[in-house]
Amino acid sequence: MKIAVTGKGGVGKTTVAAGLARLLAQEGYSVIAIDADPDANLAAALGIDANDAANIVPIARMSELIAERTGGIPGTMGGFFKLNPKVDDIPDELSVEADGVKLLVLGTVESGGAGCICPESTMLKALLKHVIVRRNEAVIMDMEAGIEHLGRGTSESVDAMLVVIEPGQRSIQTARQIEKLAKDLGIPRIFLVLNKVHDRDEEETMRKYIPDLPVIGMLLERESIRKADLEGKSPFDSDAEYVEDIRAIKERLQAEIGDSGA
Repeated sequence: MKIAVTGKGGVGKTTVAAGLARLLAQEGYSVIAIDADPDANLAAALGIDANDAANIVPIARMSELIAERTGGIPGTMGGFFKLNPKVDDIPDELSVEADGVKLLVLGTVESGGAGCICPESTMLKALLKHVIVRRNEAVIMDMEAGIEHLGRGTSESVDAMLVVIEPGQRSIQTARQIEKLAKDLGIPRIFLVLNKVHDRDEEETMRKYIPDLPVIGMLLERESIRKADLEGKSPFDSDAEYVEDIRAIKERLQAEIGDSGA
C-alpha cells in the first residue's frame, strides 16, 4: 500500500496520514511514513516526543550526505552531479522509528523549490522513488498541496492519493487543483477524506460540491484531536473514535487497491 495524503494547509492531512501509518504498524505491517510537507509536523502527529522531533534533521539539510552521494554542491543550481545517487540505505539508516513506524523527513529545497535542478532535489526524488518503487513496505506520505516531490516515474507507483478537505470553498478549490495535478502525473486513484465535519448535514453539503470525486472516509470535528495536538500527543493514543474512523478509511482503501505492503 503506497498512499499519498495531501490537501490545503490546515485541513488535517497530517492527522490522517499519521493515523493510517500508526494503524498499519499496529496491524503488523512494515511501515515507512514520509514527511514531504515543508511545514513538517508528522513526527508530533505520530506521537514522537517533541524534543526528539525537534532534533530530526531533514534529508534536504544533510549537505555532507548530499554532496557525497550526488557529487554536487548543495545550494547551487545546475553544474554536474549524479542523477541516480545511492539512496537504498537511507530508509534504514536515517529514519526515526516510533511505535513500529519508520519516519523519514524530507525537508524543503531552499535553492528554488523541489522542482529545481539541484543536488538536493535530485536526492529527494531518488529517495522517494526508491521507497515507493523498490521497497516492499507500506508507505504513507504526508505531502504538500503542490505534490512537488512526486515525479511521473514515482507517482505511477502510488496506489492512491487521499485529498483531505474541510468545510469551506477554499479547501474544495484546492482539492480540484490537486485532482488535476494528480491526473497529469498518472496517479490511478484519487479519493476524498472529509475532515473536521460537524454533523451529517454539513457532510451532505460538502458532498454536493464534489459529486464526481469518491469520498473514502470522514472524520468528525473533535475537541480531543485539538487537545492532543496542543499537548504534543498523537490522537491515536487517546481517541478510540478517531482510530475507528481511520480504520474505516484503511479498510475502504484495501477494498479499492488490494492488500499489499505487509
